[in-house]
Amino acid sequence: MRFQILDIVFNPPHPVTGEEVHPSDRLNRVVDMAVLAEELGFDSYSVGERHAGDVLSSSPTVILGAITQATSRILLSTGVSVIAVLDPVRLAEDYSTIDQLSRGRLEIVIGKGNEAMQYPLFGLDIGKQYEYLTENYELLRRLIREENVTWTGQHRYSLVDATTLPRPFDGPFRIWHGSATSVEAVDLAAKWGDPIVTANALQPRENYKVLIDRYREQYRAHGHDPDKAYVGSGSGGLFLADTTEKAIEEFRPIYEGIVAQQDRRKHDPKARGKVTSFRTIEEAVERGPALVGSPERVAEKILDYHDSYGHDFQSVSINHVLDVERQKDTMRRFAEEVIPLVKAEVSTTLWGPEDKDRAKGFTAE
Repeated sequence: MRFQILDIVFNPPHPVTGEEVHPSDRLNRVVDMAVLAEELGFDSYSVGERHAGDVLSSSPTVILGAITQATSRILLSTGVSVIAVLDPVRLAEDYSTIDQLSRGRLEIVIGKGNEAMQYPLFGLDIGKQYEYLTENYELLRRLIREENVTWTGQHRYSLVDATTLPRPFDGPFRIWHGSATSVEAVDLAAKWGDPIVTANALQPRENYKVLIDRYREQYRAHGHDPDKAYVGSGSGGLFLADTTEKAIEEFRPIYEGIVAQQDRRKHDPKARGKVTSFRTIEEAVERGPALVGSPERVAEKILDYHDSYGHDFQSVSINHVLDVERQKDTMRRFAEEVIPLVKAEVSTTLWGPEDKDRAKGFTAE
């Protein structure tokens, strides 16, 4: 299995103390953590994108540009690039620039996003979010593969003989599709033979597994090589301690505070995937995807979820409200004590020499 660090760059006040982190400090920590992730041997570092709420990842390409210059090996990614609200021409230009700066270390994850408020912010109709997602993705796909593109769609101006610059570093960078709640996302990925990343964060595993199973079924139905149907998985947070009991008690006030912060957003109760289905830390640890416990228990849980998902890479997020040194220690312990236990049981061709579609400037060790 491969491993990724994801930072969506949430920056609300601390859910227990109310302490606030200055945006400049929070953003610079993202770069620092990417450098540490590379030093520790993580395969990939991913930056989220949100355009509403207490989140600082509205410009992931700018953040990835900084990370590009601070690192030399680690794969760069997004989680997710909110392509449904963005211009595909601009995206092709921005991400090809990152691909060139990193000399071919880029793969991105695209999606409609999980923030309803971004649609009115961009003057778009949320009722058409899947139409935007499909049209923008299919145009972006052409722009990074072709020159002199002539194209007509429903939701943006037409293109005639358009070539975006710079071109990708060495052929088109790979695009993954983020999957959380809808069949539309997995069907789009399966149609084009792309991999998916299941959010695996807020809902019971059965909700995600049904989408993963559908993806693999549709992938085969479209005639693609099933060996290339790669799946990545997120998680419901990471917190390590010497024992699982200690981890639960230490993380309890933070978890309860985060749940309360989610509740204050007052999302539509009918909307899936907006708030956690697990109201207590015990529920999140016992039945949910939260990776809270001893290194051995966390490794065991990743393997348990692998039995359900068959995923090729595991994405984890270091909780941003922890003391910076605790964040770094968590990342180190995960790399040194959890990853070896999982890799001893699970292998994959993803990002290795057999994976011919991987980012051209990157081969995982």
